[in-house]
Amino acid sequence: MSGNPALVMRVVASAYTVAEKAGAIVRKVLHSGELGIVEKTGANDLQTLADRLAQQSICASLSRRFPKLTIIGEEELPPQEVPEDLIEKGQAEKILQKGCPEEFKALKEEELVVWVDPLDGTKEYTEASRCLQLQAVAQIQHKGSDTSQTHSTALWLLDNVTVLIGIAYGGRAIAGVINQPFYNYQLGAGAALGRTMWGMPGLGAFGFQLQEVPGDRRIVTTTRSHSNKVVTDCVNAMEPHEVIRVGGAGNKIIQLVEGKASAYVFASPGCKKWDTCAPEAILHAVGGKLTDMYGKPYSYDANVKHMNSAGVLATLRNHEYYVSRVPQSVLQALKSD
Repeated sequence: MSGNPALVMRVVASAYTVAEKAGAIVRKVLHSGELGIVEKTGANDLQTLADRLAQQSICASLSRRFPKLTIIGEEELPPQEVPEDLIEKGQAEKILQKGCPEEFKALKEEELVVWVDPLDGTKEYTEASRCLQLQAVAQIQHKGSDTSQTHSTALWLLDNVTVLIGIAYGGRAIAGVINQPFYNYQLGAGAALGRTMWGMPGLGAFGFQLQEVPGDRRIVTTTRSHSNKVVTDCVNAMEPHEVIRVGGAGNKIIQLVEGKASAYVFASPGCKKWDTCAPEAILHAVGGKLTDMYGKPYSYDANVKHMNSAGVLATLRNHEYYVSRVPQSVLQALKSD
C-alpha cells in the first residue's frame, strides 16, 4: 500500500472487492434456482433475490467503512439488519498502489455520491435461469437429447449481466467499477468465473483490453427489450452497418471499450443514473463520452432525478458525428434534463 492513499482511492479499492462479492452473490442465487422474482412496474422491470442481497451487501459494506458517503441504490429496500456474511471488508491492493489524480486527492467522504445497480440486466438474468432449468428438465426427461441450443442461449443472456458501482463528485462520474459475474461461464465447470474492470478519468481503465471498431464501420448497440419507434428511428438515423441488440447498460459500454460496437444509442427515458454512472467513468477514462441525445452531460449529484430522461448516447470516438445524426423528431420526443 502506498503511504497514505487518497480517500477516493480507498473508496474505489473497497468498491472493487465489494463488486466482486456482489458478483459471487448473483452467481450463487442463479445456481440455487430460487430467484425470488417480483415485478416492480411490470414484466420488463423485475427484481430478484440477487438484486436485493447484492444491494444490501454493497451498501452495507461501503457505508460501514465510509459512513459519510451518500449511497443511492436502484432497489427500494426496507431498513433492516444486514447479515455479517454479506459484509465485504477487503480492499483491492492493486488500486491502493495507484497514484491518485491531483484533482481528486483532497476529496472528502461527504463530497462523494455512490450510484449502485446491484444487478444490471435483471431481465436477461431471469431468462437465463429459465433456460438452464429447461435444459436440466430436458436432460432428465430425455436422456441423451441435444440441449446445446438452450445452453448457448443461457450463456449469451448471462453475458448481459453486470454489477455497477459508480462514484461521483460535483455531479461528475469520477470512478467506476463493473463486475461481470458470469465472464468465462462458457468454459464450464472448473473455470474461474467473473471479472472486474474499473476506471478513473486521469488515471486510466483496467481489467480489460481496450479495442476499437475499425474506423470505416459503424456498429450500434441498443436495447434488446425496451424498443419503440423513436428508439428504432434514432438507431436507423446513425446509418449503421450493423445493429446489436443486447441487455444491460454496463454490458453495452463493455461492448464499446472492447471493440464490438462504435456507439450505444438509446433514445428513450428508460435508463437511470445507477445504470450509467460507473460505465460513464470507465468510458471517460479511455477517452470516450456519454451524454443525452442532445449531447449534454448528465449530472450525478445526490439530488438529481434518477431517470436519464433524454436518452443515452455513448461512444468511444466521434461522438459529435452521432449527436449530429439524431433526428429532430427524436429530440422533440425526449425531454432534456
